[in-house]
Amino acid sequence: MLTIYFLLMQTIKNPSLFQSLIPILVLIGMLVVNVIVVYGDSALGGANQLALLCAAAVAAIIARINGYSWNNILEGITNSITSALPALIILLLIGALAGTWMLSGVVPAMIYYGLDILNPTIFLVATCLICSIVSIATGSSWSTVATVGIALLGIGKALGIADGIIAGAIISGAYFGDKMSPLSDTTNLAPAMAGTDLITHIKYMALTTTPSILITLIMFLVIGFYYKEGGQINEIDALQTAIASKFNITTWLFLVPVSVIVLIIIKMPAIPALFIGSLLGGVFAIIFQPNLILSLSGETNFLVASYKAVVDSMTTNVSIVTENKLVNELLSSKGMGGMLNTIWLIICAMIFGGVMEKAGMLKRITQSIIGLAKTDGSIIATTATSCVVFNVTASDQYLAIVVPGRMFAEEYKERGLHPKVLSRTLEDAGTVTSVLVPWNTCGAYVSSVLGIATGDYILYCFFNLISPLMTMLFGFLGIKIAKLETSNNLERKLTPINK
Repeated sequence: MLTIYFLLMQTIKNPSLFQSLIPILVLIGMLVVNVIVVYGDSALGGANQLALLCAAAVAAIIARINGYSWNNILEGITNSITSALPALIILLLIGALAGTWMLSGVVPAMIYYGLDILNPTIFLVATCLICSIVSIATGSSWSTVATVGIALLGIGKALGIADGIIAGAIISGAYFGDKMSPLSDTTNLAPAMAGTDLITHIKYMALTTTPSILITLIMFLVIGFYYKEGGQINEIDALQTAIASKFNITTWLFLVPVSVIVLIIIKMPAIPALFIGSLLGGVFAIIFQPNLILSLSGETNFLVASYKAVVDSMTTNVSIVTENKLVNELLSSKGMGGMLNTIWLIICAMIFGGVMEKAGMLKRITQSIIGLAKTDGSIIATTATSCVVFNVTASDQYLAIVVPGRMFAEEYKERGLHPKVLSRTLEDAGTVTSVLVPWNTCGAYVSSVLGIATGDYILYCFFNLISPLMTMLFGFLGIKIAKLETSNNLERKLTPINK
């Protein structure tokens, strides 16, 4: 009997739809309990990580029932975590960079000068535009959020604007730029999965992306009028005085972020660029903030004090205390240590996604809805929905592009749809919605870097919410839906018409 049992276990079976949905239902159930019933905003402190591991365990049990060996399952987990390693390294470096940029006065200088330029009415629109430009230039929403995003968040707080709204403007701009930049990895990945080229993809994607960002800017402008007379605009002088009391504020400090942006523009990989940026922050701290370094380190020897202050800012925390409570909130960073909880969440999420993908459950869920799509609009809506589902279940925007891209490519061709329709849909839904999911790598990262819970900013990420709806709208209305040229059409073009 044991022999028969093991033989049956070695025969791999495809999971049923019901089996594939069980781990997701377990995950959703535990997340609801954690976030709504028990822990609230502190659910990311460990409860949600455990929920992901429990859901992964359920998926692993089902995979074993279907004949997958433990080595098969472990291979899926390993591959999934391996794919996230660059993101984990970037997270650590972002923590280090945020620390040295705070210690050196880079971020305080951005806040100081930003308070002179921006006002509550135009702040949200300006924030969205600034983040768009930086993200297009760098091709990275993550780098944009972690650099100018942090500074703009500080300025917005000083102007009395709610954290969630500021984050929504930062994220909307950062993801617009990431989506449209030829330097972005997802912008290159989507056409590769769909079977088209980069330039064709970007041009075609502009058709849905342009109205989405215009609507977004209008909405932020309307909100800005609400803050026209509000906030703490009258206290700007006090805020600037408090910042200047601790830092030597000079425009020379902007050489640090400019250097990082230049490195990324010349296509230096993000990891070395961010590492160089964090080291430059430490060097500029030693040059421009010697008094602050001596004060924070508690050492009398300047060399020892410099080393200790820079290392502490990169690894643990830096917190500058002034007489202004609001400034104190702005002038703090947790370094690499502040990213460890996010890294923990991402690892657990990739374990869950790895088991689900290896066991064929993610693929089974998507396949089950392909048959329901009868029209061009419905297949586009189905693709967009699948991308969102993968962002929720696989917890990674790359999987949300790669897996639906692979699965729908042939279906689009069979229906006579051009591959650029698929590539546009993958980006309109896969890239931008990843940041809206708390346990997705993007959502966890942005929430950690900005220090704002996903639930606080999700409703204000207008661009990210509008984009998938816009691509569905174009699909159902039949607006600019490119078709593959049939052999008959090609013959008409090649054969002269005799009159």
